[in-house]
Amino acid sequence: MTPRTIGSVLMNGVITDPADAAVSVFDIGFQRGYGCFEAMRSYGGDIFRLDDHLDRLQRSADHLRIELPTRSVLRSWCTDTATGGDGVIRVYVTGGLDASVPGTGNVTVVYLESVPVLPQFVRLDLLDAPWHADGHVSELTGAKTLSYGPNLAATIEARSKGFDDAALLGSGSVVLEGTTFSLGWVTDGVLFTPGLESQILESITRRATLEAADRIGVETSVGRFRSEALLGSDEVLVMSTVREIMPVIAVADVSFEPGVVTERLSHAFGELVHEEIS
Repeated sequence: MTPRTIGSVLMNGVITDPADAAVSVFDIGFQRGYGCFEAMRSYGGDIFRLDDHLDRLQRSADHLRIELPTRSVLRSWCTDTATGGDGVIRVYVTGGLDASVPGTGNVTVVYLESVPVLPQFVRLDLLDAPWHADGHVSELTGAKTLSYGPNLAATIEARSKGFDDAALLGSGSVVLEGTTFSLGWVTDGVLFTPGLESQILESITRRATLEAADRIGVETSVGRFRSEALLGSDEVLVMSTVREIMPVIAVADVSFEPGVVTERLSHAFGELVHEEIS
């Protein structure tokens, strides 16, 4: 079953029927979650900030000591795949068949996935994330790796309690990020968001949102904030490639209303995307 896939899948550049697209069970991407990935939005066949995504993919691969195909080849695979129209470009790079030499016999997968039907808002549980780097640096800090098991488990746990997803907390109840998205909140008209010093993922959508905020005169504050700041805010929002900017109507047992600043940011983000892909 290949849900939401649009067109063929590229396996190391080879056009492959989605039903036949497969990775070896001996690949350390499958066995150990060793590999990296990217997700980027295609709007009518144009990819938003493709080079930023490829830069991040390169940083992830460098952390993993995996050699990627050349930038021009990767760019071509992504742009060729994006001709399918609106959707999410998925790029996966596996670790290969030899753990002692990462990248040996590995596979780079590229395909276009249709954008899922999205709700108008989300409800988030607050969960501790002891697996998160949370300000500490290790060999894979900053890499967008295939090892998303803890994040998925957090999403499943949140949904089991009636929420849509989870916001993650570090030591001392410091707000980190969501399971697959960045977090922001608005207090007295100021947009707050956790900083990269907490070793959250360097989100391209988050960066574009901060740019959009600057363009429309919304003050921003980036740093380390405790959960009390999030729960005591006026508006809460999530930022991601798929969701773009989406209001949050509940965090744990605290309710919120979709706010004016979130709406302005969403509109400004949309204008930024339109300008860059036109």
